[in-house]
Amino acid sequence: MFQDEQNLGLKFMKSLSLEQQKQATLSSYKEQNDLQSKVFSDNKVIDYEGIEASKITTIQKKALLKLIELYIANIREGHAKIKMEEIKEHIENTYFAWIGNTEENTVFYYRIHSPVVLIEFDHQVPFVLKGKGNEPTRDHIHTIVRTPNGNDYGKDYLKQHLAKHHH
Repeated sequence: MFQDEQNLGLKFMKSLSLEQQKQATLSSYKEQNDLQSKVFSDNKVIDYEGIEASKITTIQKKALLKLIELYIANIREGHAKIKMEEIKEHIENTYFAWIGNTEENTVFYYRIHSPVVLIEFDHQVPFVLKGKGNEPTRDHIHTIVRTPNGNDYGKDYLKQHLAKHHH
């Protein structure tokens, strides 16, 4: 699973010039799990990092949109079309961040972050997979697509209400 997301993410990173890759790279070492918007992180404010799409070429923006669409295509067709239109409206304010190197078969993390979408891809430490070690591996991948500050991770409003208002 997630081989297309893995391969297209690496291909996009490698399509950037060395200077652009330098701007996108948060760290060239991938040693841990790097997901920022994991469970219990609803509405977490994550700083924009990496290279802003306003600083890449038109061809690179098309490739970035193709990578984004790979994730968004999992939504129902009509909803996916609307979401992609919204993403395209904010493409200039979209950031691409990278952790790891760009060698073949390497492990890495990337984040695509705009005012309307947050996508993360992470090769993770397989702490539950026996015999795989304590380093990130291509055998344990997590991805997430969220709406920044969109309360999209299922906060328990009933629990919050009952805690505040006794019935």
